Amino acid sequence: MAAGLAPLVTRIEDLELQKMLSGEQDGLNAIVNVNAGAGGTESQDWASMLFRMYLRYCQQAGYKTEVVDVSDGETAGIKSATFIVNGHNAFGFLKAEIGVHRLVRISPFDSNARRHTSFASVFVTPEIDDTIVVEIKDADLRVDMYRSGGKGGQGVNTTDSAVRLTHYPTGLVVTCQNERSQIKNKAMAMKILKSRIYDKLMAAEMAKQDAVEAGKKDIAWGSQIRSYVLHPYKMVKDHRTGYVSSQAEKVLEGDLEPYIKAYLKCALTGQWARGGTDDVE
Repeated sequence: MAAGLAPLVTRIEDLELQKMLSGEQDGLNAIVNVNAGAGGTESQDWASMLFRMYLRYCQQAGYKTEVVDVSDGETAGIKSATFIVNGHNAFGFLKAEIGVHRLVRISPFDSNARRHTSFASVFVTPEIDDTIVVEIKDADLRVDMYRSGGKGGQGVNTTDSAVRLTHYPTGLVVTCQNERSQIKNKAMAMKILKSRIYDKLMAAEMAKQDAVEAGKKDIAWGSQIRSYVLHPYKMVKDHRTGYVSSQAEKVLEGDLEPYIKAYLKCALTGQWARGGTDDVE
């Protein structure tokens, strides 16, 4: 490439990226929730691998992360984790990760070294700012205080500082046990709850207008958006975009940018990959 063309190419790429991230909520911070699927220890270990992968991606992308809640698995891994990603366009990029993620590998927990398939889901919502008002009536909210059970230090684990909020109209449940202060945990939980309620309301409004994004149908549990294969070969394939990499370890270390950009391009053009997941065993 001629030296004079390099700045022009960079400018064009920047303009394309701005167009792909032109959504009303794309510039906001993101709230990410990772949940293990059915399968006990296998899926819980996979959920912890995803949790680590996203923290690595955020670190590489220059985003700051704040872990809000982690529920440890009985033997290994995690049942769920929630964290906030602070930075410009955090939601715009991480919304590409919403859906079910599948792992195929030789299980480290199987004494017979058999191949296992595990599932975990990822849910991302924008962190709404103070200009957006979400009303929550006291009668619609249940607040439970309990003793934190995470690895937050002695002060966290010996006081009833953890908070669980249940919103009856939507069925949403949010927990926070990261802070030593019950007041701070409740404030953080309320922030997350309001963001999820707002996201739910916006999704309902979009559905009424028949303007639901093309990829939404792929979010259902059991219809994975991406497969990570570590045995008998190594490959990570996104089933929505068709993007494939044989460098599975690199992806699990947080190298998600190619997958996210491929998703954004497909979302912009509406040209999604055809076919299912039959080519990934």
